[in-house]
Amino acid sequence: MALGKKGMIFTIITISLLSLFAVSYSACYLIQDRSAINKRINTLNNFVASVEQDLPRQLFISGYRSVFLFNKRILDTGSYITDVNSSLNEIFFNGTLEGVQQDLMEDATFTAMQNFLTRNANKINANVELLDPKISLVQEDPWNLKIILNITLIIEDKGGLVSWNRSASIESYIPIKDFEDPLYSTNTLGKVTNKINQTPYLTFVDGADYTNLTSHFENSYYKASTSAPSFLNRLQGNLTADQNGIESLVNPQKLIDQGISVQYKSVVDYIYFSSDNPQKYTVPAINNLILDNEDNHLAIYNVSGVAVPV
Repeated sequence: MALGKKGMIFTIITISLLSLFAVSYSACYLIQDRSAINKRINTLNNFVASVEQDLPRQLFISGYRSVFLFNKRILDTGSYITDVNSSLNEIFFNGTLEGVQQDLMEDATFTAMQNFLTRNANKINANVELLDPKISLVQEDPWNLKIILNITLIIEDKGGLVSWNRSASIESYIPIKDFEDPLYSTNTLGKVTNKINQTPYLTFVDGADYTNLTSHFENSYYKASTSAPSFLNRLQGNLTADQNGIESLVNPQKLIDQGISVQYKSVVDYIYFSSDNPQKYTVPAINNLILDNEDNHLAIYNVSGVAVPV
């Protein structure tokens, strides 16, 4: 009887120890498994963050090259881009402009963007997809174009542990500085071009000092103007006033130097290169400077008290 009791106690102790070991092993396994999943989640989260940081940079490259090619095409043909956003979709998704392959877009198309992300995703054993892409170009301030790519971004672990899915609006801003103004290119047959450079002057005339206005005029600098067309409109040959518009003063001497006949009218660019011919005013202190006052230009250029109607 004593031996039987001892054996039973030993058996119970053994079973208890084995059970405790099994529970401990299971808990340890679960902890290790959870740790592996958490590590994988962190890896995917880091990749998602890198994608969100990299896409705007890639979009900027694509957008900048597209606008450069629009500018070049206008200069080469003397014709405006009929529909900028339609051309943007063609060049971004197909790498062509009006059906002609553009070598500059070789590594800047949507396909190139997708391939770049796929190569990086493969390094961490993940898949990445950009679905339902829609791209557009808008202007929300006078000195920058805004390119927008709306997509559904899907990133998932190839082992099926974790996935990440959301709609995203990727944005980048493209400075218009140093792009050629299409109004000059098209209206002078490419003989006189004018790069977009913002005027350094806030005041044009100070008393009898016309230095700033002379420099602004001779260099055809640009100033923001809600009465003028935006750069995006200029690409399309649209002279409609825009809240993000810019204007320059055409320097007739630059046209004369290229053998181009000059017009005797306001040199405000969107008026000079149009059929409009409002009342003219000369500024005696500056040769060849003719302004109008349709959009309060005399006050804007600080010559209201000296301009002479002609």
